[in-house]
Amino acid sequence: MPDYYQLPALILTALLLPAFGYLYLRYRDARTLLWFLGFLFAIVRMLLFYKLGAWTIHTASHPWLAALSQTSIQISSTLFLASLSPLRFRFGRFQILYVIPFAIPLVLYSILFEGVFHEAPPSGLAYLAFPLLGATSVLVACFWGAAKGSMPSWLGIPACLVLGCVGIWICFRFGAGWPLIYSQCANQLLTAFLIAFVFRRISPGVVLSFLGFAAWSLPILTIFPSISSNLVVDSNLTRFIVMGKVVAAVGMILLALEDELAINKLAEKRERRARREMEAYANLVVSRRRVEDFDSQAPDICQTVAAHSCFSQVALLLRRSGSYQVAASAGIEPAAAAALVALAARIPSSGFLVPNQTPLAVEHSRTLKLDFEPWLASGDDLKRLWFTSVLAVPMAGRSGVEGALLLAGHRSPKCDLPGHYKDSLRADDLMPIEMLTSRLQATRSQTVMLEKLIDSEKFAGLGQLAGNVTQQLNDPLTVILGYASLLEDSPGLDDSERRGVEFILGEARRMKSTLDSLSRMARPQTEELAAISIAELLADMEELHRPEFLHRSIDFRLSIAPSLPRIVCRAQQIRQAVLHCLQFAIEAVDSESPVLSAGREERRTVRLEATGKGKSVHIRVAHSGVGFLHPDRAFDPFIPSQAIGETAGLGLSVCATILRDHNGCASAVNLEPSGAVIILELRAA
Repeated sequence: MPDYYQLPALILTALLLPAFGYLYLRYRDARTLLWFLGFLFAIVRMLLFYKLGAWTIHTASHPWLAALSQTSIQISSTLFLASLSPLRFRFGRFQILYVIPFAIPLVLYSILFEGVFHEAPPSGLAYLAFPLLGATSVLVACFWGAAKGSMPSWLGIPACLVLGCVGIWICFRFGAGWPLIYSQCANQLLTAFLIAFVFRRISPGVVLSFLGFAAWSLPILTIFPSISSNLVVDSNLTRFIVMGKVVAAVGMILLALEDELAINKLAEKRERRARREMEAYANLVVSRRRVEDFDSQAPDICQTVAAHSCFSQVALLLRRSGSYQVAASAGIEPAAAAALVALAARIPSSGFLVPNQTPLAVEHSRTLKLDFEPWLASGDDLKRLWFTSVLAVPMAGRSGVEGALLLAGHRSPKCDLPGHYKDSLRADDLMPIEMLTSRLQATRSQTVMLEKLIDSEKFAGLGQLAGNVTQQLNDPLTVILGYASLLEDSPGLDDSERRGVEFILGEARRMKSTLDSLSRMARPQTEELAAISIAELLADMEELHRPEFLHRSIDFRLSIAPSLPRIVCRAQQIRQAVLHCLQFAIEAVDSESPVLSAGREERRTVRLEATGKGKSVHIRVAHSGVGFLHPDRAFDPFIPSQAIGETAGLGLSVCATILRDHNGCASAVNLEPSGAVIILELRAA
């Protein structure tokens, strides 16, 4: 008599199948896909195996349908097992799931037993094909259990060996048909325990799924005659197993809903943390008065980031005087912090944290993965302390990377999602820090520009003061020179008195020369062209700006060819063009770290030269610092990657414009092995 109790279970399972399809379309992960396929094959098994009225095919008259039925349940049970441990191994260029080689012997076993031999396996050596196929699956299961995944190897390997040996014993003891029932029952039982082990929580979804798969693993009990021969017990057991399938399906849907709730809860935590973090960064007041004041706030910045972000170790790297320095750190051990300070000095000023060459830490973010290996010295403490890589948020300015915020020690709170015991880093976690870094870079750049503006105003005031002082000192100096000249011509002076008069005349004439230079520099710019002497103009600039070169420890050399022709120009504009070139040369030399060559430090030099060539005059400003990436575009405005220095983007462009206005031209050439030269060509009068 058919048991129609199985029909509602079949209908309920079929109605729940679209829910698993929707779960896969929503999550697009391997687990929900394997759940969907597992219940799909389970429904095929139920259609072909259940005796519903006159519908019965599990007889010798339908061997291949019986093989399809047995194959479906084997695949279904292995897919459920793989959904909780979707581990892979590499085979050449491919990544293959362990479940594939594990299920193939079971499928072949089912086809041979049901389809080929019609549940009457041969005797003799041919019978050994069945235990060999089972042993193959056991061997793959051992490798599967040894792989790093959901279950520890100390538990997975013994479980596979014990269950596999029992299955082979059943094959020899009870016949070749029972191992098929045993294998799908063992898979369902392992699935039940993996659910408890992977999800590690007590919830309705976990409990129902565990109970459902545990009930689904009970068909092997019919191997005992006391159960299979008792119609009442056998009927109730079948109903319990059928009910277990429905309970397992409902439990897995609840698991997906619980995961969705956990994801929403995690998103709320992220949002609250990001809001608190943004508020803390907004309350951080950054000084805009001087660059030194800004850099002195680095400890407060690092401590704020370490206290409110998901990183416990923070360091601020800034470029000062052409080299990188650790301005401050927070949460880093003193030994690691000291080693990081030493390493920062070895980082080159060019080619650091290039986006296309440095990998991203997280997709859709600006944070990069920074590896310290290229700059580590032998026996470096960073290597001993396992502090060889960090995340870096670059502070990109117009002249390149001006610094970076270094992050390490990611704080990973526990997550309720299965298989994810830590909250992985996402672009949303880095966004507040990246916004803070952009704000810091903008503030520091504005501070630098403000300092330059203040310096320009100071220079303008000094020019006016120089003009006034020149006018006030010229008259007394003229009197001194006149009377000293009269004394020099006096015949009654002895040798010591004459030497004193000559000394007075020499110093007065030198003072007169200085005042003339100041007067020319302070003279207001006119629109009229005049024939000027390049030698005189450059000599004045050399005398006025040499103290700046001495202060920066730069060797400044002036070379002027004799008998240079005059040029027709506006003197103030040509002086401004040469000054831009000198300023660029100073910053290029400062941006280059000192290079040790042959046991001594290479000299930092700037050369100002003037030569005549035909009907033109060439002014060359050469330096030993960083050259141009593209010399042909050196005078393009606002090209940060072409030169080093804040003023290079616009200063050289202004210089080229001045030269064009005077029917001249400007060009740039890199020198070997280092350095560059800017050539200003002007027409002679």
